[in-house]
Parts: sequence; C-alpha cells; structure tokens
Amino acid sequence: MRPEPSPVGPGQESVWDYPRPPRVEHVARRAVIRLGGEVIVDTDDVVRVLETSHPPVYYLPISAFAAGALTPGEGSSHCEFKGGARYFDVRGGGQLRPRAAWTYPSPAEGFASLEGRVAVYPREMDMCAIDGVEVLPQPGRFYGGWITPEIVGPFKGEPGSMGW
Repeated sequence: MRPEPSPVGPGQESVWDYPRPPRVEHVARRAVIRLGGEVIVDTDDVVRVLETSHPPVYYLPISAFAAGALTPGEGSSHCEFKGGARYFDVRGGGQLRPRAAWTYPSPAEGFASLEGRVAVYPREMDMCAIDGVEVLPQPGRFYGGWITPEIVGPFKGEPGSMGW
C-alpha cells in the first residue's frame, strides 16, 4: 500500500515522483565524504540514481577516493535493475567501516554510467555532503540514500514501509 506523499515545497522533489525502474542522471553537484576526520572524497563528478520511495543514491568515481580509502570487502548482492554488486571496506583517519560502500563492476543494460563508480552508506561515514549540505542517511540498515532538505518522503526504510 502506497503511503501519502509529503507536501512538496518550492525547490523540493518528492521521492514519489521518481521512477521505477530507477533513473540514472549526472548532476552538477559536489560530493564530500569524511571518515575518521579525513576527507576521503571530494568530487564534482557525481551521478545519482532515483527510484520511487527512495532518496537519491550518489555514485562517485572510484578514482576520486583517497588512496587506500577503498579495499575489497566481503560478499556480494544483486539488484533486479542494476545487476551484481560488490562491496568495499572504507578507511579514513584510522577508522574502518566494513562493507560500507558498493559498486556494480558490470552494470546491467541502462546502468552503464555506474561502471567505475562507488556509492557509500552515509550512516557509516562521519559526514556526507552534497553542495555543502550535510545529508541524513536513509532509514533502515539496507538502504544507502542521501536525504537533503530538498528531498521529501516518506522514505522506504521508515517503520511500516516494508510493504511499499
């Protein structure tokens, strides 16, 4: 059962207007991520994935991460749209976050622009920001969306959203 979308104000987007299957788009934004007090990535080469009920997930070039920030992690998963994912452990400032990032080494058709890019779970980092605005992590342990004031929900991952 679909929930009632929150009202959309000027300059805001509703996650309920995002498509399914998801859409990938390059955006003119700057992404900064800190871990252990260190900036582990600062880039304006940003792609976001938009999917109904989810805040955007930002994918950044693997090459934009600080040397040693990403090391292969355990396990894999599969997205019905994007294909097979592999995980990275993320390091910064003496901190280690196992399986805190993922990539699609051979993305499915329609998602080729994700190749060579990585997304991180913002809840595992000290700070993630888009254009200088610190993001809130998408609720739920499974999800990696970045919530900013311009995005309104309700969001998948909130209590009671399992059946959406």
